Amino acid sequence: MGSQTQSQLHLVDFTNENMKPGTDAWLSACHVVRTALEEHGCFVARYDKLGKELCDSALLAMEELFGLPVETKVQKTSEKLFHGYLGQVPWLPLYESLGVDDPLTMQGCQKFTNIMWPEGNDRFCESVNEYSKILGELDHMAKRMVFESYGVDMQRCDSLIESSNYLLRCIQYRTPQMDENDLGMHSHSDLTIISVLHQLNNLSGLEIKMKDGEWVGVGASPSLFVVMAGDAFKVWSNGRIRQCEHRVIMSAKETRYSTGLFSFTGKEMQIPEELVDEQHPLRYKRIFDHYEYLRFYEKEKIKEPETRLEAYCGV
Repeated sequence: MGSQTQSQLHLVDFTNENMKPGTDAWLSACHVVRTALEEHGCFVARYDKLGKELCDSALLAMEELFGLPVETKVQKTSEKLFHGYLGQVPWLPLYESLGVDDPLTMQGCQKFTNIMWPEGNDRFCESVNEYSKILGELDHMAKRMVFESYGVDMQRCDSLIESSNYLLRCIQYRTPQMDENDLGMHSHSDLTIISVLHQLNNLSGLEIKMKDGEWVGVGASPSLFVVMAGDAFKVWSNGRIRQCEHRVIMSAKETRYSTGLFSFTGKEMQIPEELVDEQHPLRYKRIFDHYEYLRFYEKEKIKEPETRLEAYCGV
């Protein structure tokens, strides 16, 4: 069990109205974000743009979604790994999730909604789209801060954001029964560039593995989000950024809902020349095909993050 404190994790306050590109507050935050991603693979973001009304609306949407029959939910399939329905897994009995492709657009949300509710559900569609766009803002700011901190051309950052494909994973954890343990999700790192996680209904459970092996719990709040680096961001940074290893322990006494906005790139990603020098020799092949990496993972199923990166693109 992890200690229920996030004091060891870096906190970036995006509610600061002075935090705009070029300001001292922005530059200071860029340094904190880079340090946090290099040390822990994540940081906690305080961002109050969600608001109670939208948060309640998103929670209602999750409850409505997971209240559907399993026969309906399993209709969300995808050729892309982790993009469809995941649930009814014997070794993860508390976990169930669905992926909404392209959630930052109304078209993407509508396509998903039409699968779940052929008769239509405008309220669900609009709530998920508006909610996802808030998480997308954090994803974009985190990427811009990392690029700026490393001195990488910001046009390349804009290109990465423009080529990013997004997936919103809607996640439900039920309470353990008498004969079940409290493991909601096993220890893992994401295959993403960045993952923005939100403990939606104010129930904690997310834990981060620190460098020393200690597990640290992250408190839940409507205005707190965890921005995590995935495997792809570690490759992009030439190994400087640490992918975030995390898990979920289901200690809550009621159903827990959370979300994760995952970003992937549809274009080949290159390690910037600025991140390769004598102190940081090239660790991975310069060209990284993100969706090919997902297919590699699906085939090989190598659980240890660094082992699978070395196997796929190590030099």
